[in-house]
Amino acid sequence: MESINNVTEFIFWGLSQNPDVEKICFVVFTFFYVIILLGNLLIIATVCTGNLFNSRMYFFLNYLSFVDICYSSVTAPKMIADLLVSQKRISYAGCMMQLFGVHFFGCTEIFILTMMAYDRYVAICRPLHYMTIMDRHRCNKMLLWTWVGGFVHSIIQVALVVQLPFCGPNEIDHYFCDVYPVLKLACTDTYVVGVVVTANSGTIALGSFLILLISYTVILVSLRKQSAEGRRKALSTCGSHIAVVIIFFGPCTFMYMRPDTTFSEDKMVAVFYTIVTPMLNPLIYTLRNVEVKNAMKKLWTRKIFLQK
Repeated sequence: MESINNVTEFIFWGLSQNPDVEKICFVVFTFFYVIILLGNLLIIATVCTGNLFNSRMYFFLNYLSFVDICYSSVTAPKMIADLLVSQKRISYAGCMMQLFGVHFFGCTEIFILTMMAYDRYVAICRPLHYMTIMDRHRCNKMLLWTWVGGFVHSIIQVALVVQLPFCGPNEIDHYFCDVYPVLKLACTDTYVVGVVVTANSGTIALGSFLILLISYTVILVSLRKQSAEGRRKALSTCGSHIAVVIIFFGPCTFMYMRPDTTFSEDKMVAVFYTIVTPMLNPLIYTLRNVEVKNAMKKLWTRKIFLQK
């Protein structure tokens, strides 16, 4: 175990070794990160001040936006700052904290998306019992369990890594600390650890995806019995959620539901689910949701009125 201390820091290879490409990436990802912060903060402000927080769907959307901010903030600021320097360093402790944060907030987001799918299932398939099933106390408990589940998952991931010896090299072919790139640097056989990591992440991703798939299959079948207006409204609401699920679960499935291997495409795929998806979530939920757009208009009108 003493050999763990032989490596006190790691060095990222980053997104590119080309300085010109890094300058372009700096501008692009700084813009993306600002959009993530402004877009998700706008949704949080709209839900909290626009009388939407009492709605169960927007209750979960509010926390999804909060998790998106935290999730992207674990990797984006460090990546953006590293684009301006030649040596992209991170301490061993910082690396483990980043690994924990990525899996904690990433897993929590998966669980919140699953809860949102269940909420839509109850609202559409059992509308008369919706307020009883999805009462505020139960929603709070469900939300609590999403955080607990994310914490347990990330603790397992970190615990599997910190007990490994690292004696060099210390260069990570990535722009943040993730399990598989870090496992490649351990100076011991990591086959068993890799299998456990894959089983842990794969079970969560596959299990949640199956729940989502079943929920929306049942929802789509039940919509045949509803009026044209009911179908339109339900499909509009569910369409936003389905779009978010696809753009988030697709890259996550590629990254974590496979053996302990890394590919050259991993960094680009990681950019998609750590930065692009949190940026697109506010756009998807606002552009396709009439209630959110109306609440934002009221919030903006109120702000202008108060300024006068």
